[in-house]
Amino acid sequence: MIILAIDTSCDDTCIAILKIKDLKFKILSNIVSSQVKIHAKYGGVYPTLAKREHQRNLPIVLKKTLKKASPPISKIDLIAVTVGPGLEPCLWTGVNFAKDLSQKWKKPIISVNHIEAHILANWLSPICKNSKTKTLNSKQILNLKFQNSKLFPSVCLIVSGGHTQLILMRGIGNYKILGETRDDAAGECFDKCARILGLGYPGGPAIEKQAEKFKVYGLRSKVRLPRPMIHQKNFDFSFSGLKTAVLYDFKNRPVKVRKSKKYVQEIAAETQQAIIDVLIAKTLRAVKEFKTKSIILGGGVVANNELRKQFKVQSLKFKVKLLVPPKIFCTDNAAMVAMAGYFNYLKGKRKNWENIKVNANLKI
Repeated sequence: MIILAIDTSCDDTCIAILKIKDLKFKILSNIVSSQVKIHAKYGGVYPTLAKREHQRNLPIVLKKTLKKASPPISKIDLIAVTVGPGLEPCLWTGVNFAKDLSQKWKKPIISVNHIEAHILANWLSPICKNSKTKTLNSKQILNLKFQNSKLFPSVCLIVSGGHTQLILMRGIGNYKILGETRDDAAGECFDKCARILGLGYPGGPAIEKQAEKFKVYGLRSKVRLPRPMIHQKNFDFSFSGLKTAVLYDFKNRPVKVRKSKKYVQEIAAETQQAIIDVLIAKTLRAVKEFKTKSIILGGGVVANNELRKQFKVQSLKFKVKLLVPPKIFCTDNAAMVAMAGYFNYLKGKRKNWENIKVNANLKI
């Protein structure tokens, strides 16, 4: 089977081709066209502009994907496309493009939940370094559907610019949302705090860079920011208060201090640590309550080195397995959509192209 997958859930135009043969997976092509430079001046994604860029980029990215993978269109067996959650104008662009291909090529189409794709991105890791030669045997993956797996039940933390969710996973396709953000997602908080500090967009990498510089000094931050909802006995998140605290701290400083590199580095380090503290505390609470065997991470914020490092320490302390995707599969990509599409195919979720619809608030 050869699957062509499309993702336009936010500002990245993504198309990939995944091949499954003899119970092995191989990424033949995985192209991502980023719009970061276009949206940087707005400090975030501008949906109508993103939609326009997707419309322009999709034919170009498709051509590059097919050229790199070299399979004739007749060899493609299935089209997978993200239908939600995400920005509705962007989602419709990808879905309409996929429906058009499905109709023209006479190929079946399958819808994919973007959050589930981020979870399943963890099983792409053995083929990330050299996708032309490295393969992943799918027998173990198929067995993960059973509750006696060494991984399940698992707590999944999906954290990105638009989502912060804790999910109890008892197997592939068996999910229950434990908690989610009540306002800003963690990635959105990074973006807004970076804008306050004049660090540019995207905010996560910008704040991480400044925080790393502060750590070089070996100092402890004198700035103390709140850890919203960290002690509440639930699994929900809230990061708007943290953003406001950063704003007030910044405004209350003398202009000379605000412009100093040391202050920016210090508050960046504290902002990053505040977000990490909340994410880890909530995840570990879920591990204890549901007696899970593993923690699965996914989403763009998971590319943060400090977050990865601290989760690794805590997973060893709590004696649970930790699955973290390579950074290339943390941010949006279509390879993970193809993987999710494959499992949906196994569950018989194929649809006629006319029945594929977008749901910007789709739940897992």
